[in-house]
Amino acid sequence: MIHLKKIALITAVISVTAVMISCKKDVDLPIDTCVAGTGGEVMLVLQPEHHGVAIPSIPGYPDSAFIKFNVNEFPGDNPDLYDLVVTGNEGDNYVVVTGLKCGSYYIYMTGKDTSLDERVRGGIPYSFEETSGVKVIKIPITED
Repeated sequence: MIHLKKIALITAVISVTAVMISCKKDVDLPIDTCVAGTGGEVMLVLQPEHHGVAIPSIPGYPDSAFIKFNVNEFPGDNPDLYDLVVTGNEGDNYVVVTGLKCGSYYIYMTGKDTSLDERVRGGIPYSFEETSGVKVIKIPITED
């Protein structure tokens, strides 16, 4: 009888230990590994398009990208609401943003459509998990 109690006790201890080990939470891994911001190795090439047509930077009115970190909704058109502002180079139909970390961003762009002689603007939420590389993103923009 004592021998059976020892076997039952050992079996119970092994079973409980196995359950505890298999249910152990991995506390060494961060809960959220992607927090948007600067200091990373991702480059974004942002291409503003109005009705599918590229909008190049022009003298006195360069394309501009306004980047808000860790959001998915439009924060507004006030530049002070954004974490990063980057302007394009004259003649280029894109704006390059370098040194970003993975995460969620709201990308808002402005430019001037010379065919209409109008200011155009618009934006999209954009998220990615990669920690390096280049991403080419078309940003749909429209007149005010």
